[in-house]
Amino acid sequence: MKIKQKRLSSGVTLITVPMKDTPTSTVLVLVEAGSKYETKDINGISHFLEHMCFKGTLKRPRSIDINQELDRIGAQNNAFTSFEYTGYYAKAHAKHTKKLIDVISDLYLNPTFPEKELEKEKGVIIEEMNMYEDMPQRKVGNVFIKLLYGDQPMGRTILGAKEVIRGATRENFVDYRKNHYVAEATTIIVAGNVNEKTVETLVSKAFAPISKGKKAKKVKVTEKQNKPALSIFHKDTDQAHLILGVRTFPVTDKRVSTLQVLNAVLGEGMSSRLFQRLREEMGVGYYVRSESDDYTDHGYFAVSTGVDRARVKEVVVAILDEFRSLKKELVSKEELEKAKECIVGRLSMGLESSDAVAEFVGIQHVVTKKIKLPKDIEKKIRKVTSKDVQKLAQEIFISKTLNLAIVGDKKDEKGITSILKI
Repeated sequence: MKIKQKRLSSGVTLITVPMKDTPTSTVLVLVEAGSKYETKDINGISHFLEHMCFKGTLKRPRSIDINQELDRIGAQNNAFTSFEYTGYYAKAHAKHTKKLIDVISDLYLNPTFPEKELEKEKGVIIEEMNMYEDMPQRKVGNVFIKLLYGDQPMGRTILGAKEVIRGATRENFVDYRKNHYVAEATTIIVAGNVNEKTVETLVSKAFAPISKGKKAKKVKVTEKQNKPALSIFHKDTDQAHLILGVRTFPVTDKRVSTLQVLNAVLGEGMSSRLFQRLREEMGVGYYVRSESDDYTDHGYFAVSTGVDRARVKEVVVAILDEFRSLKKELVSKEELEKAKECIVGRLSMGLESSDAVAEFVGIQHVVTKKIKLPKDIEKKIRKVTSKDVQKLAQEIFISKTLNLAIVGDKKDEKGITSILKI
């Protein structure tokens, strides 16, 4: 993978990744603006703004103008908002790269925020909230995040609060965009069957008008916990959906590769320890997975599953038992190698398309200001030992930083609290 990175005269960062063996190209713009940059009174504005950028621009006054232009070239396009960044992208045959750059730059630089569309989109976003509220496996994620981080930006939802969305004004979007959508905070990634010099010329021209304002900063996450924590959101469901996790460390921590291996041992694939224990041996639920989420100044490791409501305590005990096992015993050489191959193999398969490569490269740059090539990541993964995994397990799997979020029945709250210990 060949990557060219350059700061253009406009102040934006351009990253180009030529992929000669693919017929497509992807144009992705990432801005360092997400829900961690919001105050409570505008919680949800990052995501709402992402929606509104598709509702009309100076060049393309209506959303249908944008959509038809992209549909005519068979493009796929979308946008996404996270806690620390927002992204806008389009993907099509590489011969349409110029058009992709033109449309995406227009969306990003020239949204008009029509009042009529703003009012209609409030209803769309509130229904998006309602949809996720009706999905307990999604709802439990919000309960878990709030349990970990409380009343600070990281503890609030990306979609925001309904009262904030209903009260949003055009001025809110104009002000937020002025503070965040600036050159210093903007990265453009073009990946696929493209020519670097041509891309640089096109992007330089398209993004020349961008604001040169000073980038606004986000509030640093505060973490304080000295005993296990439990949060149960009561919902009458057939299953109980739960997330059990612990606090870890930022994405720049040297232990990230070890955490990836630990995660693969516990919850990656159908031969992982948790899948085998909960589904194959106990038969308590359909899905079980683990993940590590690493951010600029914090992180967490969590196990998610949906289980029989009557067996929640039994399942929590089983998960904690797997945590203890990693603390007490070394992972075998065979299991360690399987976990590493799983990580490396899925990394390779995940980078087969131009949009996947653009996201892989761009998010690394936005979050860490550095880009690790797949071979660099593999090299670090290969170096992880069983002792490294055991040491990390001993560091992160401790009782006082246990956090359990449940969407389901609250009847046995005291009983569940009593088993939260390692």
